[in-house]
Amino acid sequence: MENLCNVLHGMRPLLLMIMGQMILAGMNIVFKLATSDGMNFSVLIFYRSLFASVFMIPLAFFIERGKRAKLTKMVLFQGFLCGLLGGSIGQNMYLQSLVYTSATFVSAMFNLIPAMTFIVAIILRLERLGWHSAAGKAKVFGTIISISGAMLLSLYKGPEIHMGSTNINLLSSPKHKGESKPLIGAFLAIVGCTCYALLLIVQAKAAKQYPCPYSFTALLNVMAAVQCFVVAVVVERDWNQWKLGWNIRLVAAAYTGIFCSGVLFTILAWVVRMKGPVYASIFNPLMLVMVAITGYLFLGEKLVLGTYVIFPLIFSQPKNKKVKM
Repeated sequence: MENLCNVLHGMRPLLLMIMGQMILAGMNIVFKLATSDGMNFSVLIFYRSLFASVFMIPLAFFIERGKRAKLTKMVLFQGFLCGLLGGSIGQNMYLQSLVYTSATFVSAMFNLIPAMTFIVAIILRLERLGWHSAAGKAKVFGTIISISGAMLLSLYKGPEIHMGSTNINLLSSPKHKGESKPLIGAFLAIVGCTCYALLLIVQAKAAKQYPCPYSFTALLNVMAAVQCFVVAVVVERDWNQWKLGWNIRLVAAAYTGIFCSGVLFTILAWVVRMKGPVYASIFNPLMLVMVAITGYLFLGEKLVLGTYVIFPLIFSQPKNKKVKM
């Protein structure tokens, strides 16, 4: 029994990251439904951060009461930066790319995150290239193949895969249908990937100075809420767009706020402190499979051969040990 407990304890980062990818898959679906309902995505991102702040502040207060580290100016700046990368900039790029493409497409593009994280870690000298070693060459070639696969995915779809119909399409009569712009959507997704990679790096740095994942997640979301409110007010002056009723808009704001910005950001803060940012990023390919299946089952999205032919290329990503900070 003790050995089993030790095994399960060692598997916590793995199980948490798998759960995190399931949360992200659900986020893709509710985001697509909310934007198809006509909800302004900047307003949606603000409500996401607001719900996350309301959820995380009391949680952090009670769980980390009496053991919270000192809140320094550097930690505040890191929280502001994470709010910028994970909220006001990163999420706006992500949602706009989702409007221009599909949930499956964006999930596939976000498999660039491990490669992006590796590149950023090299640039910031948090990771050694080690070109003369076999491991170093494997990382470089894995990064090149990963990026090539994502680029091919943005240009090649291939024939459809017909597997019958579920007769379920939650987008059967969308109020707002975004124009399909796959190349622009791919570019915005790449910007979003870069923001997410930088977010993981900053979170890893912050965890060293402020090892309080609940409190830092609360700080991150408060910063993001303030930033996203400013952005949303600038781009959306129609106050009817700000109204939440008992509909998909409320579901999307609550789900993404509580689970994605609350639970998931806490998971990331904990995992990057234990395993490093690159480890936290290598689970993104799981989301592609989950979103492709749920998109096919519930959104009426088509299964195309290109996604699954190119998937092994994107999965060939740099894997390494914990990055030394």
